[in-house]
Amino acid sequence: MRNLTLHGALEEFTAEAGARLDLAASAGDQVPFEVVETDGVRSAGRIPLYCYRPLTGDFIRERLGLLVALPTYAPAARALEGVGGLELYLRARGHLRLPEESRSLTDLALRDFLSRVFEERSEFAFDTARFELAYEELERAIYQGRCVTEVVGALHGIDLDAKTDELALGEGLAILRASALAEAPPALSGGERPPLLLVLRVAHDRDQQPSTAFARVRFRRVLTALRLFEKGSYAIGELGYSRIDDGVWSPIALGFSGRTRRLTLIQRDSEDELRAFCNLISRRLSAAHSGGRRPDNSGAGELAWALARFEMGCERAAAHEQLSDHLLALRALLEPEGPASARLAQRLSMICAAPKDRSGLAERTARAIALERAVIAGLAPSDDAVETLVDELAEHLRAILRDILCGHLDADLRAVADELLAEEVDAATAATV
Repeated sequence: MRNLTLHGALEEFTAEAGARLDLAASAGDQVPFEVVETDGVRSAGRIPLYCYRPLTGDFIRERLGLLVALPTYAPAARALEGVGGLELYLRARGHLRLPEESRSLTDLALRDFLSRVFEERSEFAFDTARFELAYEELERAIYQGRCVTEVVGALHGIDLDAKTDELALGEGLAILRASALAEAPPALSGGERPPLLLVLRVAHDRDQQPSTAFARVRFRRVLTALRLFEKGSYAIGELGYSRIDDGVWSPIALGFSGRTRRLTLIQRDSEDELRAFCNLISRRLSAAHSGGRRPDNSGAGELAWALARFEMGCERAAAHEQLSDHLLALRALLEPEGPASARLAQRLSMICAAPKDRSGLAERTARAIALERAVIAGLAPSDDAVETLVDELAEHLRAILRDILCGHLDADLRAVADELLAEEVDAATAATV
């Protein structure tokens, strides 16, 4: 077995789909049959024997809409899309014309896989032997002449629900407990409480092995998504491991850093939201950057720069060291005129606070700006009040970046803040008339 993630996702989907199909059959839906001769060739003087063969594939195809709605469908589809090679599997199954759209191709592959598992059956109870046979055929087809490169890194600052051993993120990425990865690298799986693992699996031709730089980019996007998804302190270990198929693990430099002061628990009912968010952020970052450095579209430079500064702040060892990074990011988004304009505190309060709380946020932001001057002079106090102030500023920046990337907030924050301020002034003037 080359891909445990794919195997697990398909096993869960097949079991749930079988239960749903059994429910439909018990409710009165009839599995169609065809009559076939058992001998194949009729002998002279012999009466041919016939039997009824269930058309399971037709029954499944007509109820694909029900199966797509199952909670296990999306993880199975993502796992298949991440592996690729579905064309090879479907052609081996006898399909000559294949859909061009990726989602349609995945639907067809899942339907055919179910048809193979439940082939010529009118009942749909999960059968382990049949499933393993169908899965072996699938892997043999999609990995024909190909191999799988697996890259693993330690993911710190996060924990999964006690009932979750693996959280598939799509496109070959997954967060796993060390115990859920077969033959995990000993350096990442030892100890009383080993960290979670961030795993990337890529299927490819043997003469086209992807570089480790590809894994670093994918891992970095997951780290960025986690930092934007929920307040926390996340990091990926600097040393990772890579192997081809079931070969020996080789150490690779991932080059990440960060600080982990607390553990953020991803609740089970938040897993789908995190998965969707990681995919969204990956698409947005991929579209917004060329070569991972400069944005393609005009107007995105400030956002990309602010996001990079936000992440630099996340990786600082002490709270007061984050302050300049976060203020620089906020100035890029809210104070293009420069610090001399002294507009940052007011504009941030207009964006991030309710009307009754705006003066308080503006005052605390002004204190943070004054604190930055003390930090530069080497006079920054080290106490809980400073950490609270810096954490609040970082949380406002995180919320702004998240909302812009998700499309909930216009990237021209200066214009948004000034418009809100003008509306507030107009309302105050009208109230005094």
